[in-house]
Amino acid sequence: MSALAFCIVALVLVGPVPALLARASWPLRAPRAAIVLWQAIALAAVLSAFSAGIAIASRLFVPGPDGRPTATLTSEIAVLGWPLWTLYVIVFALTLMIGARLIVAVLQVAVATRRRRARHRMVVDLVGMSRDAVPTPVRRPSGLRILGVAQPMAYCLPGVRSSRVVVSEGALTTLSEAEIAAILTHEHAHLRARHDLVLEMFTTVHTAFPRFVRSGSALDAVRLLIELLADDAAVRVAGPTPLARALVACAGGHTPSGALAAGGPTTVVRVQRLCGEGNSLSLAVAAYTAAAAILVVPTVALAVPWLTELHRLFSH
Repeated sequence: MSALAFCIVALVLVGPVPALLARASWPLRAPRAAIVLWQAIALAAVLSAFSAGIAIASRLFVPGPDGRPTATLTSEIAVLGWPLWTLYVIVFALTLMIGARLIVAVLQVAVATRRRRARHRMVVDLVGMSRDAVPTPVRRPSGLRILGVAQPMAYCLPGVRSSRVVVSEGALTTLSEAEIAAILTHEHAHLRARHDLVLEMFTTVHTAFPRFVRSGSALDAVRLLIELLADDAAVRVAGPTPLARALVACAGGHTPSGALAAGGPTTVVRVQRLCGEGNSLSLAVAAYTAAAAILVVPTVALAVPWLTELHRLFSH
């Protein structure tokens, strides 16, 4: 029953729950807490999937005629029977496959993303101008590069040792000083908080789970939420109106894969949020509480029974 319960929890956490949360509007008023909730859901889904496999594996060591756990292939089959033994082995193998896919996904996403960013950093260093070209009243972050592009755009390329904030000449000539300050603060907030690592985590989990059960809702929602966090940082420096104008101006800018852009398809939602209510402390507290419950309650309710049974089995 514990294995079945773990399977159900894992399937619910990678399917219906992300779909429902992605359609909710309250995360717009508590973006940081909502990201923590998304992280708790993803972690609980992975733990539940592995726990299901471990619970299944523990059933392969059922007590034999002498009361001791079965330890050989023939004794396991003799106690369980071919159909049940085959089912347990298949489920356990699927769990190991998910674990292997998770490890492979971590390596693939990390390597591919860092290669793209390193290549593009090299390009902007070659063709871009230095930060000295930005108007003096505006705070000029290190690693700033200016591209000779007429279309307004701004994005950042995170990195462990070297990161870049890239803006176009079109943005510098179109935006006011307050709007430039807002957009640069937005991108610097991405780099300072390492939002790219949050995205990598969700991309990895999305890639690791089988296609027929995973949902893209989590990845899309987190992309929006990290933009909201960067927007909040920019509002504290320049105010909502300059940021809203800068986002609209940069909405159509084309940015490379792996970059965190100021504009993009979520611009309308973000501008509407800047014109609406602010963040809610009560919603944030509720989200943090829900995140803790998602991690703790299934662990206590489901893991303890089969761990107790496993201890009883091997204590003979």
